Amino acid sequence: MNQLTPLDRDLWGGAPLTDAEFREIAAMLHQEARISLAPQKATLVRSRLSRRLREKELKNFGDYILLVRRDANERRQMIELLTTNHTHFFREQHHFNHLRNEMMPLWRGRSMREPVRIWSAASSSGEEVYTIAMTLLGQDLREAQWARGAGVQLFATDISEEMVSAVRKAEYPKGHLEQIPQPWRKLWAKETRDGFAIAPEARNLVTASQLNLFERWPWRHSFDAIFCRNVMIYFNEEAKAELEMRLVAQLVPGGALYIGHSERLVSKAKDFMIPCGHTMYRKPETMR
Repeated sequence: MNQLTPLDRDLWGGAPLTDAEFREIAAMLHQEARISLAPQKATLVRSRLSRRLREKELKNFGDYILLVRRDANERRQMIELLTTNHTHFFREQHHFNHLRNEMMPLWRGRSMREPVRIWSAASSSGEEVYTIAMTLLGQDLREAQWARGAGVQLFATDISEEMVSAVRKAEYPKGHLEQIPQPWRKLWAKETRDGFAIAPEARNLVTASQLNLFERWPWRHSFDAIFCRNVMIYFNEEAKAELEMRLVAQLVPGGALYIGHSERLVSKAKDFMIPCGHTMYRKPETMR
């Protein structure tokens, strides 16, 4: 059994989490979302799930595990509580510089019949996909006309319904406004009483939906670029390899893949991609 110090009890309160209970929760999380939890994450698991025990009036984690086993909605709730959703606008700026300077010139001649499609996988609360939108729309209204003419379509997905709702709402705290450089901030972020909202021109480019990356993908089309950043660090090597190959297959020839700052392609996927900068890859034009 995990040994809880008096500080642990004062900090978190409630029921203890045994090693066996942690392993069972970790196994369910891996089965449902392929996320691997190291043993040192036990305190995090206990702190994030203790509130659910109180809300469900359960006395211990054993009873909670029984509930999660039989209740699919509670399983989804557990996954949402244990999923990290840290992000901010223009995170890893070099990705957006590459998108703007290297990829956008290739797309400017496109028409509505051949739309530009970009996928923000594991999009969290939407800062990434709206950074993509602002990057494509550019720094003045005249420049933004190309995105409308090219029929740009941005897809944001996340395993958490709460995060998907946040993307659709597209409203953020005032403190996050400083993350957006001028003049993008002036054009595409509109101040509200409690913070700011993404301008309709950017919001209208985005479709948000719930998606588990290891379930069947609904796309009938391929993507010109995929952002799958800072999520593969939570998967084991087998899951990473599976996801990487599926991402490569979902790109059009010449498409770009952007991954997180501490991530690398670890599977055979790297044999099908050309590195084009730190954590950036292009699919060769001749590959299908």
